[in-house]
Formats: sequence, structure tokens, C-alpha cells
Amino acid sequence: MNLYHRIKYVLARAGSAVLVLAYGFAPLIAQAEPCTKGFLCDPLKAEFSSIPLFIAGALKVVVMIALPIIVLFFVIAGFKFISAQGNPGKLDEARKNFMWVVIGALLIMGAWVLATLIAETVSQLLGP
Repeated sequence: MNLYHRIKYVLARAGSAVLVLAYGFAPLIAQAEPCTKGFLCDPLKAEFSSIPLFIAGALKVVVMIALPIIVLFFVIAGFKFISAQGNPGKLDEARKNFMWVVIGALLIMGAWVLATLIAETVSQLLGP
């Protein structure tokens, strides 16, 4: 088994372990606040009181999760460049990989920026 396959194997196992831990600790992280007003209370916080603000908040969470993954894929793309050692076929594959990582990062960040701008514009138009 070459080095690339070993790294891929270790990363797959580490990702599985992270998912298991995330699901195990999810009930500890996501706890509801007690309702003092009556039987039914609004489960959303004040910063998620409208649909645009909720979408911007949800995309912020996606970006926070995606940033480490994007960094990992940049590292993998750099590793592919280094391991190509001048081989034109491997260099072409590394360039394609790097291009798709950049495109994916721009899409994720652009969606978050666009949603935040729309949420702020709607909030300003509707007033306080």
C-alpha cells in the first residue's frame, strides 16, 4: 500500500470517528431553553427571527463546518503536487483537484456572503 492510500485510509477512519463523536455529543450541545411564557414558545433565538436571518445563520454553520474540510482538501491538493514529481499526468490531476477545491471554497463562501448581504438588506428595509 503506497503512502497516498495510507493517508486516505487514515483520514477516512478519522472522519468516521469524528462523526461518531459528533452524534454522541449532539444531545449535550443542542439543549432547548426552558419556556417560561406558557405551553408553546418560539424555539428560535432573536437573531433567527426572520427567514433571511435564519438562512444566513444556517449557512454560517455550514461555513464553520466546511472550513476545516476545505483546508484539508487544500493540503491534499498540495500533497498531490508534491507527490507528482514532474509526472505530467499526475500534475494534470493535481491541477484539476486544486481547481475544484478553489471552486468549491468560492461557492461555499460566496453563498454565505450573499445570504448575509440579503439578510442585512431585508432587515434594513423592514426596519426594527
